Amino acid sequence: MFSSSGYQAPQGSVDTGTNISTKMDILEEMYEMKKTCDFIKNNSFNKVALQFPDDLLVDSVQIASQIEKETGAKLYILGDTSYGSCCVDEVAAEHVEAQCIIHYGRACLSPSRRLPLMYVFGKRPVDLQKCVLSFHSLYPDRQSNIIILYDVTYFHIIDDLLDLLSPEYPNVVKSVLHVDGNQCCILGSIQGQHIDSPTHSHQDGCKYVHKFGRVFSLKEEYKVEDYSMFYIGQEGATLTNFMMTWNQCCFSSFDPETTVWRRETVNINRALMKRYYLIEKAKDAGVVGILVGTLGVASYLTIIDQLKDTVRKAGKKSYVFAMGKLNVPKLANFLEIDIFVLVACSESSLLDSSEFYRPVVTPFEMEVACNKHKEWTGQYVTDFRDLLPGACNGVNLPSPDADENDGEEVDVSLITGALRSTYFSSSLPIDCSDDTSVVQRNKTLTVAHNNTAASFLQGRTWQGLEQELGRTPVVKAVEGRRGIAIVYEDEGKN
Repeated sequence: MFSSSGYQAPQGSVDTGTNISTKMDILEEMYEMKKTCDFIKNNSFNKVALQFPDDLLVDSVQIASQIEKETGAKLYILGDTSYGSCCVDEVAAEHVEAQCIIHYGRACLSPSRRLPLMYVFGKRPVDLQKCVLSFHSLYPDRQSNIIILYDVTYFHIIDDLLDLLSPEYPNVVKSVLHVDGNQCCILGSIQGQHIDSPTHSHQDGCKYVHKFGRVFSLKEEYKVEDYSMFYIGQEGATLTNFMMTWNQCCFSSFDPETTVWRRETVNINRALMKRYYLIEKAKDAGVVGILVGTLGVASYLTIIDQLKDTVRKAGKKSYVFAMGKLNVPKLANFLEIDIFVLVACSESSLLDSSEFYRPVVTPFEMEVACNKHKEWTGQYVTDFRDLLPGACNGVNLPSPDADENDGEEVDVSLITGALRSTYFSSSLPIDCSDDTSVVQRNKTLTVAHNNTAASFLQGRTWQGLEQELGRTPVVKAVEGRRGIAIVYEDEGKN
């Protein structure tokens, strides 16, 4: 390894576990390699991108070698993705001019639009007998209305599980995987059907609910809130996403890895109140940072434009940031931002920002904070596509010609206790030359602050190094230290 000043870096090999791989016969069954090869050959793909999460990279070389041998296609392995591994990294695939993507492992099933796509979830083992016993313990009433949800890596056992439960539980409903788009292929799904709305009625007396890549049927006279949810999988983003969305349903879970079952006793109302607190912080904010958390989910550019327009009409300033995976040091560089809003997939948008210097909210929370036509009802939306015009939770801002746009509403902040304006006229200019201006709205004189990053910098005590042009003496360049920070060459002489 290279080092300066003759310093020897540690040498040797580190055991990362990548030398332990799965046998080929197990790989072929677990990763559906035959069906994957058929998908590539039937569509005559010559360049294919294989996207693996970190925990499956151990098998990536064997899988790629075998598929390349069977199909003759040129394969590229996508490892470290720009954003979450649950999303399809179409940008990285386009860099290698791939004609399709094979996505392995866990997936959020957010719709993609650019390239043909095939999901291979893998087949994690499940003890069906223990799962059935857990189900019996959780639901002693055999007439209960229950919807079975699951992590995508366990989709292969759902039909067998339903065969064991249906004789005793006539009202059990399974969810089936489905993603919009003709270019998407999910093995064992209902991909051939067209379902374009969250609740789609059929002629068989049932209605189908399509949410988060899952489809399940309800009796015509029932709602989702009338059902209990049984989830198969580990505690994580998927389960949290389901519980936040259907927060009026009772949830239970079975973990196949530990064979532990439980009723989910997390106080969901407490979690919702925490999110409501963030909405109050968003109402107080003057400068908003829009974080691009995905480049592959369909309509992400549309929601960014909608957020920019909503923030502007609320009298706030917005800036767009594209910085890949988020962490505390990255966002700490922008202290002039009062609050961030993350545009990402439904499973990645609920970011715990307790360690960040500024809160990070979801597009739904920012819409509630800026749009007076959106009220907090306890219903929560994690999929930003549901906020677009024409969607189930989409509420347009009033047109500039509406009379109600000519005024503002003032309320009291629940955090600071100060008066604040919760809605500004859409006729306000986008750019203002002065930092403050006195305008008349609703026959009330109001001071409107143009709170930009520049005004924030002017108010800071320290604004960077002063140039002091003409006052600093000019000197010749001198030789500095040599070596590396751990030991400079001249340190031993002192």
